[in-house]
Amino acid sequence: MNPHDECWRSWFCQEVLPLEPKLTRFLSRNWRAQAEINDLRQEIYARILSSAETQSQPPSNTQAFVFAIARNYLIDLARRASVVRIELVADLGFAMAPTEDRTPEQVVSARHELARLKAGLDRLPKRCKQVITLRRIEGLSQKETAARLGISVKAVEQHTTNGMRALVDFVFGQDLADRPFFVRERKSRRVFR
Repeated sequence: MNPHDECWRSWFCQEVLPLEPKLTRFLSRNWRAQAEINDLRQEIYARILSSAETQSQPPSNTQAFVFAIARNYLIDLARRASVVRIELVADLGFAMAPTEDRTPEQVVSARHELARLKAGLDRLPKRCKQVITLRRIEGLSQKETAARLGISVKAVEQHTTNGMRALVDFVFGQDLADRPFFVRERKSRRVFR
């Protein structure tokens, strides 16, 4: 073992391993499959060592370094998933502890906005919620969304536009009940205006 390897081994044992309880709590909060936590942690450790060894010296802020790698790894896993829960996105968006570029107020504000977004999404009409979920969360195209829901591409465009406007208004404080975005197109069906 060369002195460079010994330096990294020492850094890992003295700086990273003591963060294991915090890292485990972070993973438990942000990953539903609790049986996978140990495997996730081991993969994160491997990524930490791999990433750190490309640098000439250990990172100055080990905790920020470790949690950045953990957060990015969970985001990578979520991207590979076919469906991503909005709760996961909300938690991972600013899941780390505040850093120099994020104050505690910014972290709380971001989490509040994501919680409002989820609440607004839950209050949208069923068809609009389906369109927004397929288009913006699952990433389907307008054509794919239309085919899956059995509606026209034009209807997908209208639901997307009106739903996103309603969500933005809701996130920034306007209650959806205050917004007149329903009109009757036919007797048995409501659509956005």
